Amino acid sequence: MQLQSILTCPACHHQSSETMPTNACQFFYDCKGCGTRLKPKAGDCCVFCSYGSVPCPPIQEHGESGCCG
Repeated sequence: MQLQSILTCPACHHQSSETMPTNACQFFYDCKGCGTRLKPKAGDCCVFCSYGSVPCPPIQEHGESGCCG
């Protein structure tokens, strides 16, 4: 399982390598480039599934049914 994901801000395109939590979903993330608060897109469970290079650990492990819920 990959725990590192590169988040890309949709506002300024700043990229930041972040460690994903394994025991919870991360619903908000403040961009380190422009300060925009990222929230999951509709249908996604967390910011890593919406803006990351790697989906969150529950999705990696269980697919869509593993959503953080």
